[in-house]
Amino acid sequence: MKTFKTAAVILVSISTLGLSSAFARQPRMDSALEHLRAARAELQAAEANKGGHRERALELVNRAIAQVEEGIRFAR
Repeated sequence: MKTFKTAAVILVSISTLGLSSAFARQPRMDSALEHLRAARAELQAAEANKGGHRERALELVNRAIAQVEEGIRFAR
């Protein structure tokens, strides 16, 4: 019985380590973050004469960046 418990603890530990390293790699989230930051830079460089839509788009992109960053942190 003790051997079974020890084996179970070892298996759970190994699987947890494997899962945490799998969650640490998030190429799609990293790519999305990169694209959102590029979009923010383009919006910031654009002329401001858009009837407030450029500013609103910047707000939304900043919120999206924050959400993606939170998602990345959550999965780690």
